[in-house]
Amino acid sequence: MNLVTTVKRKLQNLRENGWDELLEDVSDFCLKHNIVVPVMEDNVAGRIRGKNASTYYHHFRVVIYCKLIDRISQEMDNRFSKSSTELLMCIACLDPKNGFSNFCLSRVVRLVELYPLEFSPSDQMEFKEEVKTWVSQMRTNERFSKLHNIGEVAKNMVEVGYHMSFPFVYLLIELILVLLVATATVERAFSVMNIVKPNLRNKMGDDFLTDCLVCYFEKDLFTAVDNESIIQNFQNMTTRKADLSHLRTG
Repeated sequence: MNLVTTVKRKLQNLRENGWDELLEDVSDFCLKHNIVVPVMEDNVAGRIRGKNASTYYHHFRVVIYCKLIDRISQEMDNRFSKSSTELLMCIACLDPKNGFSNFCLSRVVRLVELYPLEFSPSDQMEFKEEVKTWVSQMRTNERFSKLHNIGEVAKNMVEVGYHMSFPFVYLLIELILVLLVATATVERAFSVMNIVKPNLRNKMGDDFLTDCLVCYFEKDLFTAVDNESIIQNFQNMTTRKADLSHLRTG
């Protein structure tokens, strides 16, 4: 998340101070390859003349350069909003790398507060004390010193029985892992929708769309189903006008 903040800051600096250097580099490239460089103070050819005329400087710097950087910045803001950034920073506190060096009690407690249905006020108070003992145990147990992600932490906690000793911490880790998978699944589903339901099929019903989506992003599972089983299941569902028996193999 620190890298995201750095990139945003560099984009803003590029927008405010990077134009002159870019223009100089592009001009040198054009001159080197015999490409005509327009005079920046001239009006853009073919554009409206008079009061609303647009110069090449305005067109290239404002309409193209600044607009492109603004679009990139907006996309980053959409992807890493304030709430999303806070959530990711809280999750990162449970990263086991370097002996849980990113652990921050206040942020972990804040993460628990985001799940009021799973953690009652009394549970939250108990969690605060439990997680202190838990992180101390993690840092002193050799088994947990070489883990790389939260999933490995959960797996090893179950193997040594820590999921019973630290039930609230383990519940929080489970919720984090479910959240990460659910977020990726939603993004994956929306991406697949652009393929399964393009403009030519925009009248596809929701049930049929759901069935198609499942078949699409569970390819490995459905590839193992032979055609004979599909035909037989289709025919046995109800009376069909179409008879697929002639398509059966063997």
